[in-house]
Amino acid sequence: MSCDALAVSVLIFTKNESADLPGCLRSVAWCNDVHVVDSGSTDDTVTLAKQMGAQVWSRTYPHTQAPFGGDESAHKNWALSTIDFRHPWVLILDADERCTDDLFRDMCEQCTPTSEAAAYRIQRRDHFLGTWIKHVTPTPFKICLIRPEKVRFDRIINPVTVVNGPTLELHSHFDHFPFSKGISHWFAKHNGYSNLEAQHILSQSLGKQTYQWRKALFSADRNERRLHQKGLYYRMPLRPLLMFLILYVGKRGFLDGHAGFAFAVLRSIYEYMIVLKVEELSQPALLNTSR
Repeated sequence: MSCDALAVSVLIFTKNESADLPGCLRSVAWCNDVHVVDSGSTDDTVTLAKQMGAQVWSRTYPHTQAPFGGDESAHKNWALSTIDFRHPWVLILDADERCTDDLFRDMCEQCTPTSEAAAYRIQRRDHFLGTWIKHVTPTPFKICLIRPEKVRFDRIINPVTVVNGPTLELHSHFDHFPFSKGISHWFAKHNGYSNLEAQHILSQSLGKQTYQWRKALFSADRNERRLHQKGLYYRMPLRPLLMFLILYVGKRGFLDGHAGFAFAVLRSIYEYMIVLKVEELSQPALLNTSR
């Protein structure tokens, strides 16, 4: 791959990613400004990152249940405000994600000084059981190509990307391998996610934060729509069953075969984990001891 003036830096967030990081770094070998923000890895992640030419930053949190050791939005906002990127555009990746040749060519065309965009939304191509699960994934687009001064993250877990300016879409995709470490690792990670999701839902309920159907359906800001959709979704009954029906029937996950069915079931189990943990945390005795 070659591009004479690709003004894009790369930002990768890691914790114990020695298995996935080399593949991610090889996919961005075209970049001369790669930053790895590590949050307390105990494996060879940091050593591998340095050996492959990345600049490494370290920042850890005391909260061990969160994916990066603490408030995920704060972690990402810290990186955007602290790192002096060489280029005006930043491609944000996780270690289990890969930049594709098509995405590289797309960035060469779109990431120019005259671009009106503050960020670009890119299609994520998820892989599970050796298959691209094209239909069953809940949100196939991700805002991950940004101007760092125009973006911030909100929400402690599964952050919402808040963009100050136009967000456009690229026609290319990047690859994502969420099960690269095995299904056991996926369950362990989502067990931590569900703890924080439950705490977040309960804090919203106690704080009487309100969400509106009008904004969830008709807001011109896609991020605002997602925020209100998520808030309203968490108030619906039978959420695990609803999630399965949305993914497998509504999004036609059945077209992804066995992998589509298995993924829809896994996502339903994750939703049920959240439901049960909200119920557990809502018990008066637990609420009193947590204050």
